[in-house]
Amino acid sequence: MNHDDSRGAPPTIADVARLAGVSRAVASRALSTEPRPVSPEKRERVIAAATSLGYKPNLLAQSLTTKTVNLVAVVVNHIHDLSDLDLFDRLIDQVQMIGKQVILIRIGSVARVEEFLRNGVAYHVDAALVFSDFADAPTVRRMFRSDHVIMLNGLHDEFSPVIIPDEHAGIAEAVADAASKTVRTAGLVTGRASSPVEQARIRSFHEAFARYGINLLKTVQGDYSYESGHAAAKEVADADCPDAVFCTSDAMAMGILDVCRTDFPGGRPSRFRLYGFDNLSLTDFDAYPISSIGYDKSLYVRHIVESVASPGNFRPGQPPVTVPTRFVPRLTA
Repeated sequence: MNHDDSRGAPPTIADVARLAGVSRAVASRALSTEPRPVSPEKRERVIAAATSLGYKPNLLAQSLTTKTVNLVAVVVNHIHDLSDLDLFDRLIDQVQMIGKQVILIRIGSVARVEEFLRNGVAYHVDAALVFSDFADAPTVRRMFRSDHVIMLNGLHDEFSPVIIPDEHAGIAEAVADAASKTVRTAGLVTGRASSPVEQARIRSFHEAFARYGINLLKTVQGDYSYESGHAAAKEVADADCPDAVFCTSDAMAMGILDVCRTDFPGGRPSRFRLYGFDNLSLTDFDAYPISSIGYDKSLYVRHIVESVASPGNFRPGQPPVTVPTRFVPRLTA
């Protein structure tokens, strides 16, 4: 009689080693995400055996020996801006490619940050990627009880790596394009005023307007969303609209375009020119041919993932890593 008590139980590393004809130590090294020595021939046998058995590595057990948990926290305000979708799909894919998984932590407000600290809510992660502009670098290090915090929001200090787009050049190019088309007056639809990144972006627009002799007639505050752009259209594109409207997100520009479709026959401007920001993938389609300002998201993500994978490369006081922006002309300008 067969008394196989393991029937129905998940396969173990010992099962993989037995099927591959290697020791448990070799099987463990072959399946590790860390660069550990094992011959290519044995690695292939172990991977084939693990696939055949449906074996899944125990990440907690691995963490006890590697001192990592293979988790990366992505700290955000929220995910409702279309630019988030373009970026985070690419970012999560590349983080997974280095053998780690992502957990999303939604902050949403300064009060929520304080709640995390007050209640001692923390996660053991290998790195935290901070997009939220409600949390500064020292606060996030306290939240995660970790020094490996990568700042992507402008609220950084000398003790954390910083990776940010250099938006000044792209904004100057967009405003120069408008000036070359005899634009003399402008409207500006902005995002959240509390954001340091947004404050720098607005300063860059003001400097470019002054440089090219464009008079800023109207400023309307939105929140980067399509809805806020839709609402802003009533103010910025009324009967006395300026020659051009600049938005600090493509989503807001899309809202304005949908309200003012009759002003853009065939996507081209008849009453005012329209500029967005983020260079969303949607702007490559006929529905939203919005001139925009963007950067190489693949390069941006590569810098982030390299910082996650090689934390020892950072030295306190190191200058921010910047990714240049550029103007991308389309029909609406």
